[in-house]
Amino acid sequence: MKLPKTGKLVRIFIGEGDHLSGKPLYEKIVEEARKRGLAGATVLRGAMGFGANSRIHTTKVLRLSEDLPIIIEIVDEENKVEKFLPWLDEVVNDGLVTIEKVEVFKYQSK
Repeated sequence: MKLPKTGKLVRIFIGEGDHLSGKPLYEKIVEEARKRGLAGATVLRGAMGFGANSRIHTTKVLRLSEDLPIIIEIVDEENKVEKFLPWLDEVVNDGLVTIEKVEVFKYQSK
């Protein structure tokens, strides 16, 4: 797959405890991105964070959190990202979705 030199990065901030149809929301988002032929997705698990409700979520031993921050990053050409956004709007009920322009330096498989 070849990506254009410029594209869009979608960054989705949700909680580890967010689910859709009995499955973690981050898994559903990655599966849907793959199904739609987007270039790729990465899920990152945060050690600490807070969101709109200002409640701290952390991995500290004395305060085990069941809802750690999750960030999903997806990069692709602008038109594919734009087509993906309405679906994201439907499934992300509690979180943050950002979009920014990116310059693609390299994208290839082995």
